[in-house]
Amino acid sequence: MHLLKRRAVLRGALSSLALAATPGLGAGRPERIAAIDWAMLETALALGVTPVAACELIRFRADAIEPPVPETVTDLGLRGSPNFELLQLTRPTMILTSPWYAQIAPRLESIAPLFSHAVYTGAPPFSRALEGSAALGARLGRDETAREVDRAARETLETLRARLAPLRDRPVYIVQIGDARHFRAFGPDSMFGDVATRLGLENAWTAPTEFSFAAPTPLERLAARPDARILSVGPVPPEAAPGLKRSVLWNRLEPVAQGRFGVMSPVNPFGAVPAALRFARLAADALERMA
Repeated sequence: MHLLKRRAVLRGALSSLALAATPGLGAGRPERIAAIDWAMLETALALGVTPVAACELIRFRADAIEPPVPETVTDLGLRGSPNFELLQLTRPTMILTSPWYAQIAPRLESIAPLFSHAVYTGAPPFSRALEGSAALGARLGRDETAREVDRAARETLETLRARLAPLRDRPVYIVQIGDARHFRAFGPDSMFGDVATRLGLENAWTAPTEFSFAAPTPLERLAARPDARILSVGPVPPEAAPGLKRSVLWNRLEPVAQGRFGVMSPVNPFGAVPAALRFARLAADALERMA
């Protein structure tokens, strides 16, 4: 029964592949892209390339929201341990990855050539995301599309920067609530922190982070900047909400007591240009609502 079910899954996956292939404009044959890394998945989609396969698509659709991934794309399972048999059956001509997956690179390379690009290196990542878009665009013969992605991204941030000029009076904590006592803080080496800086905002979190964030962090750390706004990327977890509502500490935090706590929709914290722009738009809306 298990074998029959497995074969049925593979047949279903293969039946969708012809719909998912997207030609590379500069290639002699259609490129069949598979994406292991989420930032590179976003980059391919931003360039108008629909992969034949990618990893953890159920979670990606929930955490990243955009860009949308067509249902025709085969889900390879976990990013750190994808289904190599299914990956091989999708017949990719290129696999998008990053140094985060170096431990499985030899197995991936035995299936198809790799395109690896690091967006998150411990430095502000927005420029690295644009560089990845340009490099992949050149590889796929989509240079003009990559230049348009770059131009549109910079113009969007400049527009939002001007719009947020009245809100530069206060720093902002960029967080994700973990439970009723802890949060995750995004620093300047995160996409959220980097974009906030580009929008002319001061990141209230100045303590060290490691590749984007510090977690778990006690809520009392948010008392360090009583003048700040607190912006939650993604909703408060349902299991944490009752505890926060009852928490004396939380409710006595100056930003919370003064109505300077806002919630925005989820954004992929390890995304590329699409994640940066989604964060910028949603953050601007949320900050204006609590102004």
